[in-house]
Amino acid sequence: MKKVLILAIGVLFAGAAEAQTFGIKGGVNFSNIIKTNDRNFDTQFKPGLNAGLFVDIPVVDGLSFSPELMFSQKGYKTTGSSLLGVANEYSVTTNFIEIPILAKISAADKFSIFVGPQVSFLASTKEKFTRGDATYQNKIRNENENLKKSLVGGVIGLGVGLTDQLSLQGRYALDFQKNNENGSSETPMYKNQVIQTSLAYRFK
Repeated sequence: MKKVLILAIGVLFAGAAEAQTFGIKGGVNFSNIIKTNDRNFDTQFKPGLNAGLFVDIPVVDGLSFSPELMFSQKGYKTTGSSLLGVANEYSVTTNFIEIPILAKISAADKFSIFVGPQVSFLASTKEKFTRGDATYQNKIRNENENLKKSLVGGVIGLGVGLTDQLSLQGRYALDFQKNNENGSSETPMYKNQVIQTSLAYRFK
């Protein structure tokens, strides 16, 4: 995994040397999971952060190769209440280093479509349980054989230019591979899904 990540970083910065556009981006994720073996496991979208670098390498008029190197928080949450009516919440936050390998289609002036695959590398997983105002559990699972350390997914999204250098982007990302393959009643087999919004600023 480290070799693939180092290679991807090298490709990104080598592309930046030839690119007409390179820059930074950041924003908010709204993530959840798609269950594949337990419909009774009810989850909700949870917020997270995204931030990273991008380059834009022209291929032909109206089409560019646009790889990125991103930090992205995913996960989900569940809520409920105890017999005494005390609210509780369980959340899982997964931190990923991601490499979207995207085609950028300039469909109109200051309007673009992004589409392509991405590879996600798991950095850490954090579980948190709260009841009322008290936190009962907050731990990091550094090793878990059921959780894949790398995942392949797909991305589709839109970009709208606000100025010559600043743009607003929105996209949907879905893992193609199932995670937690030995699903249980507490954590079912699932796929990550993310609705992502971000502001992108180009320097060149």
